[in-house]
Amino acid sequence: MRVALLGSGRGSNADAVLRAQAEGRLGKAKVVGIWCDVPTAKMLELGPKYGVPACFLDTGPFKTKFAPEREHAWAEALKAERIDLVVLAGFMRVIKAPLLEAFSGRIVNLHPSLLPAFPGLDGIGQAWAANVPEAGCTVHWVNAEIDGGAHLGQTRVRRTPDDTLESFANKIHAAEHTLLPAVIARLSESLTP
Repeated sequence: MRVALLGSGRGSNADAVLRAQAEGRLGKAKVVGIWCDVPTAKMLELGPKYGVPACFLDTGPFKTKFAPEREHAWAEALKAERIDLVVLAGFMRVIKAPLLEAFSGRIVNLHPSLLPAFPGLDGIGQAWAANVPEAGCTVHWVNAEIDGGAHLGQTRVRRTPDDTLESFANKIHAAEHTLLPAVIARLSESLTP
């Protein structure tokens, strides 16, 4: 199963997936490329580190969505690589057609909350402000509804009295780094390219 990692930032989740691949924990999945929408993102440095092609692709002038012609260019780039599964790992753009159409049922996202609670931006901050006793992370299928696709896996993280927002976030990120590679490995056994 040929996997594309899409991201926007430092790439800690992409690093966890690539580390799992290097350690033989990604099942039949193989990450064949990293695509990033920020030319200076640390995520792009993971390419040389793991021997995987990494490139910047322009999304156009908008901050949280694609320019339509640029989303078409991304879809074409991923199709040219014969991608079986698109993994959004810290990708901060709303996905619409043509990516949703080109990869229908083959795009997953990692979100830092126990969906359906706290969808959208800053799931961890939302959970912290709500003073919930536990939060966590969810891997889900991507559809037209933001963070609305069917769940593929969740990990719960307890909030303790001594937690700060930073320590709570660190626990959730650690859970993400375990959950995402495990879901990809499981999908590699069931998705037919």
